[in-house]
Amino acid sequence: MHRLFSLFFLAGVAGACLQLLMGDMEAPGRLVNALWDAADLAVQVSLGLIGVLALWSGLFRLAEASRLADRLSTWLTPLLSRLMPGLKQNPAASAPVTMNLAANMLGLDNAATPLGLKAMEALQTHNPAPRVATDSQIMFLVLNTSSVTLVPVTVLLFRAQQGAADPAAIYLPLLMATTVSTFAGVWVTAKVQKIPLFQPLILLVAGLWLALLAGLGLMVWLSPPEVANMLSSLLGNGILLLVLAAFFIAAWRTRVDSYDVFVEGAKEGFTTAVRIIPYLVAMLAAIAMLRAGGVLDLLLDGLRWLAAALGMDTRFVEALPVALMKPLSGSGARAAMIDVMQTQGVDSLAGRMAAVMQGSTETTFYVLAVYFGSVGIRDFRYALWCGLAADAAGLIAAILISYAFWG
Repeated sequence: MHRLFSLFFLAGVAGACLQLLMGDMEAPGRLVNALWDAADLAVQVSLGLIGVLALWSGLFRLAEASRLADRLSTWLTPLLSRLMPGLKQNPAASAPVTMNLAANMLGLDNAATPLGLKAMEALQTHNPAPRVATDSQIMFLVLNTSSVTLVPVTVLLFRAQQGAADPAAIYLPLLMATTVSTFAGVWVTAKVQKIPLFQPLILLVAGLWLALLAGLGLMVWLSPPEVANMLSSLLGNGILLLVLAAFFIAAWRTRVDSYDVFVEGAKEGFTTAVRIIPYLVAMLAAIAMLRAGGVLDLLLDGLRWLAAALGMDTRFVEALPVALMKPLSGSGARAAMIDVMQTQGVDSLAGRMAAVMQGSTETTFYVLAVYFGSVGIRDFRYALWCGLAADAAGLIAAILISYAFWG
């Protein structure tokens, strides 16, 4: 990441120098002003998130205290034992694996990462070659990098903070794109590992999920434009409200003091909003250097020319910085998404597409480095390529689905 960060800054300086040599005397000043503006924007974005982040942190703490993720993990166990046959010989790993994926589905990031590290440690105990990734560890990593998230809170938070008319309008397209990512990642990995996917339970779960998404999608696509926008918003907000209702019902059934737990979780939201300021400053400043130095525009113009030469609509090019950053850096992709929203408009096609891209996959290189590095694995085998295949499928799906809904 430090090489990428340095490259962005140096490329911006080089671009400004080239502009200066070509007679643009304002290039150095424009670059410096872009740095100040990016730093101010990072602080404004972070502070603007405090209220909404405190709200969602409190709600997620409620889901954790009610052990909702534990219950979801028991439902996932039969399915995962078919996708990861190694779990049958390692029952101790089953609980943390399923709980990690359940926490990811519910958007419980604070719980998902430590559970993921525990799961990787448990899987490592049955690894005959400790420095080489096993099939189960690779499938687990791919499921993490492409996991279906029922509550994509980060994307919704940033859309709300940037003034979106309806932050949840992108929810159904995002759910579809991340489903494509997950299905593609599982299919590629299963092909390599020779895991039969045509098993009754796998087909049943996949079929029901696809039928649900297809039904919801058809309702929107077949409706007149003015009704389609209303339906998309209604479905997105409706599903989110159902998930939140499940949080409170689970808390009531387990006799959790929902108010006190919510308040404790909300306190974490405040500290989180402050904690992300340095990361946003770093990446927004780096992207501002690229843009002010003309490097980002040069790259996007090249991609736009190529798309036009192929007879394609070129509006998706404005959202591509998110796609290029997503596999490498979560903070970088988040900063790129904010940059697109700022320059193109939060409710523009590019702004919505950037949000769908941001929620369609995880940061493959980061997840691979943290999870495998935590147990000393050095030989990743084909894990990276399977993860990148899931990323590519999710990001391409994000573009196509965004066009289908708003193009």
